[in-house]
Amino acid sequence: MKRIILIYLFFASSLSFAQKIEGTEIGFDGFFGASTFGGSYGIGPKFGFVMNENLILGPSIRYQRTWANNLAGQKASYNNFGGGFFLHARYKNVIFGGAELEVLKTSNTFIDTSAVFKKIVPTLFICAGFSKEFNGIVRINVGAYYDVINSKNSPFRQAYFLTTKDVNGQIVKYIPLIYRISFFFPLTHNKKQSKSKKTEKEPVEETW
Repeated sequence: MKRIILIYLFFASSLSFAQKIEGTEIGFDGFFGASTFGGSYGIGPKFGFVMNENLILGPSIRYQRTWANNLAGQKASYNNFGGGFFLHARYKNVIFGGAELEVLKTSNTFIDTSAVFKKIVPTLFICAGFSKEFNGIVRINVGAYYDVINSKNSPFRQAYFLTTKDVNGQIVKYIPLIYRISFFFPLTHNKKQSKSKKTEKEPVEETW
């Protein structure tokens, strides 16, 4: 728990003491994952403060729908929601990397029924992938996300797309890896771009 608090303080201090905010963006990420044991889909709105052309950070919220099928054939589905902070670094309009910390409220345990049930579940995804901006209108990020906390009650477990199996083909471990696609839309102009536009000379009409 102390680690979670320290990470929260890191994101908050990064935002509070940032000297320059060059613009703002609004983003939306989505994902879907399913298997014979169940599945999950969700959406996560983000509000980003653009610190420079390579760094964006800010708060986020999340809604998720999860369903599960256990070995007895029973089915269940629930809603999960929460929020947190994100930090992304972009490099040459080609790749991105970063971290996303969120705390979600969930209503059940999915994979490991022996786990001590907790309604509040923290997640900390380390992410990386491709990033491309199109004409200053929208930026698209497509990447893989690894949850370093990997709580046994995490609602993302049904969306993990990598597993390890024993010699009998039974799943013995879920690797906390999911994928997401994100769309970011600029809300305010970059200061540097605005200044450069102001310094452009307007054409002078010659009179004879």
